[in-house]
Amino acid sequence: MGASGSGKTTFLNVLSHRMGNSSALSLSGVVLYNGNSNLSSVTSAYVSQQDYLLPCLTVRETLFFSASLRLPYLSTSEARDLVERVILELGLKECANTRVGDGKSRGGCSGGERRRVSIGVQLLSNPSVLFCDEPTTGLDATSAYQLMYTLKSLANKGRTIICTIHQPRHDIYYLFNEIMLLSKGRTLYTGPTARAAPWFEHLVPGCSTTRSNPADDIVMVAAVDCRSPEAEVTTRARLDMLTQAWTVEAKARFPDTKYVSQSSITNISTPLKSSRTASVARQIWVLTYRDVLSTLRDPMGLIACWLGAIILGVVLGFAFLKIPRSLSGIRSREAALYSGAGMQIYVIFIFEMLRLANKDVRVLDREREEGIVDVVPWIVSRRAAHALLEDIMVPLLFGSIFYFMCGFDANAAQFFKFYFIFFLDQLTAVSFAMFCVSLSRDFVVASAVGNVLYTLMNFAGGFVLQADSIPVYLRWIKWISFPFYSFAALMVNEFTDQLFDCPLGDPNTDSDCVQYSGNFVLRSFSLTPGWFAVPMGALIGFIVFFNLGSGFLNQIKSGRFRLATQHSAGDEIYGDPKRKVDIVETEKRSTAGVDLEVIDLGLTVKKFSARSRRSKCLPILQGVSSRFSAGEVNVIMGPSGSGKSSLLNLICSRLPSTAGYFSISGSILIDGHAARPEDLEAMCCYVTQGDGLLLPYLTVREILYSAARLRLPQSMNKAQKRERVEQVILQLGLRDCADNLIGDESIKGISGGEKRRVSVAIQLLGDPRILIADEPTSGLDAFAASSIMDVLSTLAREGRTVIATIHQSRSELFHQFNHLTLLTKGGRVAYSGSAGEMIPYFASLGYYCPQDCNPSDWVLDLVSIDLRDSDAELNSRSRVDKILNAYTPPSGPTCHIKERGDLLLMKKQITPIHVAFPAVFERGLISLKRQPNVISTRIVQVVFLGGLLALYFAPLGRGFQDANVNIVGLIQDILPFYFVGVLQNVAVYPSERDAFYKEFQDRACPAEAFFLVYTLLEMPLEVIASLLFSLLGCIATNLRRTVAMYFIIALNCFCIVNCGESVGIIFNTIFFDSTEIALDLTGVVISIAQNIGGLFTIDMPGLLKAFNYISPMKYAVANMMVYTLQGVKFDCDDSEKLSDGSCAFRTGEDVLRLYKLDNVDGGKMLAGLVGITIAYRIVAYGVLKLRLAMMHHRIFRK
Repeated sequence: MGASGSGKTTFLNVLSHRMGNSSALSLSGVVLYNGNSNLSSVTSAYVSQQDYLLPCLTVRETLFFSASLRLPYLSTSEARDLVERVILELGLKECANTRVGDGKSRGGCSGGERRRVSIGVQLLSNPSVLFCDEPTTGLDATSAYQLMYTLKSLANKGRTIICTIHQPRHDIYYLFNEIMLLSKGRTLYTGPTARAAPWFEHLVPGCSTTRSNPADDIVMVAAVDCRSPEAEVTTRARLDMLTQAWTVEAKARFPDTKYVSQSSITNISTPLKSSRTASVARQIWVLTYRDVLSTLRDPMGLIACWLGAIILGVVLGFAFLKIPRSLSGIRSREAALYSGAGMQIYVIFIFEMLRLANKDVRVLDREREEGIVDVVPWIVSRRAAHALLEDIMVPLLFGSIFYFMCGFDANAAQFFKFYFIFFLDQLTAVSFAMFCVSLSRDFVVASAVGNVLYTLMNFAGGFVLQADSIPVYLRWIKWISFPFYSFAALMVNEFTDQLFDCPLGDPNTDSDCVQYSGNFVLRSFSLTPGWFAVPMGALIGFIVFFNLGSGFLNQIKSGRFRLATQHSAGDEIYGDPKRKVDIVETEKRSTAGVDLEVIDLGLTVKKFSARSRRSKCLPILQGVSSRFSAGEVNVIMGPSGSGKSSLLNLICSRLPSTAGYFSISGSILIDGHAARPEDLEAMCCYVTQGDGLLLPYLTVREILYSAARLRLPQSMNKAQKRERVEQVILQLGLRDCADNLIGDESIKGISGGEKRRVSVAIQLLGDPRILIADEPTSGLDAFAASSIMDVLSTLAREGRTVIATIHQSRSELFHQFNHLTLLTKGGRVAYSGSAGEMIPYFASLGYYCPQDCNPSDWVLDLVSIDLRDSDAELNSRSRVDKILNAYTPPSGPTCHIKERGDLLLMKKQITPIHVAFPAVFERGLISLKRQPNVISTRIVQVVFLGGLLALYFAPLGRGFQDANVNIVGLIQDILPFYFVGVLQNVAVYPSERDAFYKEFQDRACPAEAFFLVYTLLEMPLEVIASLLFSLLGCIATNLRRTVAMYFIIALNCFCIVNCGESVGIIFNTIFFDSTEIALDLTGVVISIAQNIGGLFTIDMPGLLKAFNYISPMKYAVANMMVYTLQGVKFDCDDSEKLSDGSCAFRTGEDVLRLYKLDNVDGGKMLAGLVGITIAYRIVAYGVLKLRLAMMHHRIFRK
């Protein structure tokens, strides 16, 4: 036990060997397990604070798959029986067939139910040692007691249970055998529970109050009160005294510890390993079944793969429609084969890499830490699960459409060879993606490495740059490049022994028709006719190599976090104690009250079932009527899954977007007037349950100061806003962590409880009329929870309307409640009225609260259904039904009706752009500076690709091959920067977008400020990268060594990358629920744009020509070709001359004429590129505004 930030989770991670190895970590002391320093000598399990669950599986399926992996010796029926017992023990019966969900867009179980599922997963392994990090956080009081009672039962059977806990109710506290109390990383007590309170009473007389829960007493005495300088000095002195007292006491209680060798400690990051790991075959079977089920339950990713393959096949098929058997047709066939293979491989590669980095590898890391899954079975099962639906179907869809639309030979053997090549390409692409993610879990790094490696291999593929033109010292690369073998196999399959239509005679006998021979075409690419088996074997070898490499890298890889560093605040005001007191004392103000009332409110989610082909209605709230008055702390309580969060979301018009549709009944009144969604959204500040939208690379003080600049009135100057921030930091006890980074899953920052307080602090800075808080005390210790409730009570006394949901409340906090609304499962009201009258009301029904019992715990026990056995369920359901039938809701509105104009004055106005922009820009700049991966990737990726171009093409000459292939190939290879822009966007934009959506709902940040800041922070890095690239891609390659050409190429590079960023914004805004789908469809669009840009497909159908006019590729290709080739003269060798002794290409105009660019104005095309770059960014802004408008009106969906 201990206050937030006392080191509880860190201590638990050390005990369970979950701390990552880092030079910043220094560990002393010893951890022994039955006298052995090796954790693997015992079976263990770990319940983390975060829920790592697959959202598309039901609760029962999640537990069954876990049992199958953790308990391999059980038969299927035994595993199912065990799962059913765990479901009953944890009260999960009613949601057993509900999908777990993720608490965001997928709906599913409530937060408390997901918490219990996570615990159930660990309990299945029946470990000797069970580590639990905050197992009761997010649970209601009854569920928390039932869970801890289950853990106590396990302990009684000989298990060792070690858990951290914040606010145990009194009967949970008495379940503990021993407790350890920490404060600021120091031990204040370790020993029997019964002796804890007397120990502290002996040291601090009077600290044990008449309260019924000793846990609150000992946490309060160990807390440092940072709300005022005087209190901080006093509590720190007390803490030092308690630490010194225990240091002396510990030597007497644990006299043998000094004799234990310090060398016993070895590795604090060794993952847990079960001694009964399932066999490889069983792991493969279970993981395959689980992945197939997850894929079918969440078909959007699958549909994206199929749809992407179909669209790419159709569009490329149109671009190369019915290729003639002429000489120009031969060139088109070569381009079609190169485009088809290259684009399909690349799209699948990027899609798979994002899917792995964002979700799937995290699950692997988690299950590897628990010792239940090995790397090799995971890799095999992944491919087995995706074999039919993706690995076979995607190349079949694309290949069938593309092959026959292009008009390749209708020969079954040739077609199936063609399909087999694309099948191996698919496997190679996904294996390469896994290899890149194995190198780095960070998608920013993985995508940069993968993109560079793929481009390096693609240059050696033999099409854009023919083998004879590649520098001698680089020609060997093609032998280790899978794009080369893919392209070679396709060429051999298409051209071996083929004879095309020569107008001059027979290709077999007439020397003038030799170019029409397929074998001649192959030899021009340095390929041997019939050379098919070797490329196939090479592709299979690449698949094996990438998977073996992935297996090795994942075996040695750790997905653990890295430590954050502290950042000084600069000009903080903390330091003058008197000034602090003044701030606190002068911030007492009053405001006009707003009474809010809900009448007969109902909420039903309609979901369509694909199996029954019918829509199913799930009631969330049923006939809820209650009044929430200004000047009072209005609390909503109820068991997990009773609809508390849904009621808050409905009140403030923030229902999440899900696959279903909402049906809403009843009404919401503000001061007697029917409330419109925009009124509710404008008047409410909402503290959500999750803290995941806090920007991880800012410190606590920085993020609060930024929030103050966005939310506080413009009448306050900077100094006043800083003072307000410092006051809130003091009020919520954030002084000690004010200069620490927030952190996230990959970087260790402040604790979970501290993040919770930061979320509350941000909303407090908004000066809300109506403050809605969803579980504001969840995950907090008793002292921090008391501080939060003190702040909420202060706000209420100022005349504000405060509405909060509470799961676990101390008895002292209950007396701060003014109005209580009690919900039961199914969203029905069991009581709504004065909190002080609740106990007499239930006494009138025959239910009496014991004198020494916490009223909050008692009433939650009263209205909860006990699902642990059939008799308890029957009795508890009967009791709840009786309570529901006895309750009579008030009829009609009860609040005083005010003038409508008064309400309009109370609405929050969105922060104007001239105020928001500086705050958001400064915040974004600080965050960007602390992300070197993002900065380096935005610059290095473009520059590195420029280096590859220089390596392969420099120096360009002015011969026949340069005119025919090399110059055109170099310009074509600049176009992939389009996708570089998309990758840069995907790495940054989704997380910043989600944080912005939250601020936009709070009316703290206008879309214009967010969009402008994102653009301004992105563009300088693109400019630097483009200027550096042009040195390599233009000057070094000798494209044309003039100052004007240098800046033209730099401008083209900038525009192409920037357009990629804009396209990324558009698709990631439209498909905000799935970055994977957005990236897959974006890849298809960009692949199409690159291929119809003018160099591969000169003659296209009208529809594609129209599309080309809105693509930056057309303008980029045209202006670069014109500026590069106009006025250039070429020569040729005797062997390259025509029969009349002339060169096929004498001037650059001859090359431009071949590509129908001889009458194009390069200046106009460059201006068109700049114009379309601006237009794309304007469209991206418009899409963002449209998405925000849709979010604003989604509550009307019926």
